[in-house]
Amino acid sequence: MPALRRKRPQNEFFRRCFAGCLNVLIAPLIALLIICTVLVPVTHGQQQGIAPGQIPRSQEEHAPALPTAPLQDLLSEAERNNPQIQSMRLGWEAAKQIPSQVSTRPDPQFTAQQVNVGSPRPFAGYTNSDFAYLGLGISQDFPYPGKLRLKGEVAARDAEVVQQQYESVRLSVLAGVRSSYLQLAYLTKTLAILESDRALLQQVESAADARYRSGKGNQQDLLQAQLEQTKLLREITMHHLEVAKAQAQLKQLLNRAQSSPDIETSDLSETPLPYGFDELLSAARVHNPEIAGAQKMVEKNTLQVDLARKDFYPDFSVQYMWQRTDPTKFRAYWMLTFGVRVPIYRDRKQRPELAQTQAELSRSRSDAEAQDQQVAFEIRTAFETSQKSAELLTIYREGLVPQAHAEFAAAVAAYQSDRQDFAPVLHAFLDVFHLDQEYWQSAVEHENALSQLETLTGMSLHDEGASK
Repeated sequence: MPALRRKRPQNEFFRRCFAGCLNVLIAPLIALLIICTVLVPVTHGQQQGIAPGQIPRSQEEHAPALPTAPLQDLLSEAERNNPQIQSMRLGWEAAKQIPSQVSTRPDPQFTAQQVNVGSPRPFAGYTNSDFAYLGLGISQDFPYPGKLRLKGEVAARDAEVVQQQYESVRLSVLAGVRSSYLQLAYLTKTLAILESDRALLQQVESAADARYRSGKGNQQDLLQAQLEQTKLLREITMHHLEVAKAQAQLKQLLNRAQSSPDIETSDLSETPLPYGFDELLSAARVHNPEIAGAQKMVEKNTLQVDLARKDFYPDFSVQYMWQRTDPTKFRAYWMLTFGVRVPIYRDRKQRPELAQTQAELSRSRSDAEAQDQQVAFEIRTAFETSQKSAELLTIYREGLVPQAHAEFAAAVAAYQSDRQDFAPVLHAFLDVFHLDQEYWQSAVEHENALSQLETLTGMSLHDEGASK
């Protein structure tokens, strides 16, 4: 019995030593495992040139390949099928038919007369009176020389204004397609980031749960991790809602049925801007439909002033008539009539008309100047946005994002080894979460700025940027 009593303390001593060694070894092993799972994918992605939130090549090879719709194909489809573009195109086609109508002389008027004498019966007195006759005639109005030409030129300028309105609507619809496409690509990318961050947060939650169960942590840390997990689920659900809205808007612009299959976008990538501000502004003054439409309005109102001055001059009419009584007794009558429409109410008609057209000409010139300034302002804004967002992308890609991932990995390791509290871990995770999303938000802002520049200048910047 004494021997047994001596062995029990010894066994108890060895058991406690073994348990202590295990506790000392387990914590560093768990920390090392988390560092490998968090830090290695980040550094591997950076070495391979992978942008934040992008799936590594080895994972992409196992992911199912989904058919994507290139943006250029969707732009061509919108030009063919969008009802707004079709409506404006038909309006332009209709406006082109007007100049020949208004520049042509009025149709001639044919006249038939029959005059009776002594009775309402047709041809009464035709054989016994030279006052009863049958007459045929034709008349033609002749506006003052130059009026019809000016009316045709005014209508031609109207058609050109409608053409620029058509171009403006076409570019606006295409800009809407680009914007919806880029928004959909951004949402698709951020959804992948949210799913990745969700996996990271599950690791944090598991670590907090393990510490709580071992008595080293508190319940508040675990509840905070679970709360952030639920918030992340909310963000994912809201992103799915935004994806549905973007899909609906894109289908509307493409004139597709809302029940048609969803559109898969290409990867969102940065496109360099190969032109300076002065080059973009010069191109806009040549190709921008708003500026061109305003200039056409100035030309039209200039012609309207010339036409109003022509209204001070008279219009003319010519009529020729043949009259015939009984051919056996009387000779036929031939009558030529020349008429003049004299503008005698000049103070009430022509002069107010001239003042009106002159005021409209001055207004159109001011509108053209304002439109030029507006386009210059929009180009400057979009140009600066593209430049600064490109700089931000570099800062995020080469500094903030990898630093945030490294900080998160270090925070998790320190938390696992009981060297810091849970708050820094959560703060580091939120930095990763927000900076990844801000990176892609800057990317979509950069591409939207280029899209706006394409709309304003009529240039294909994405093709130029890709080639350079």
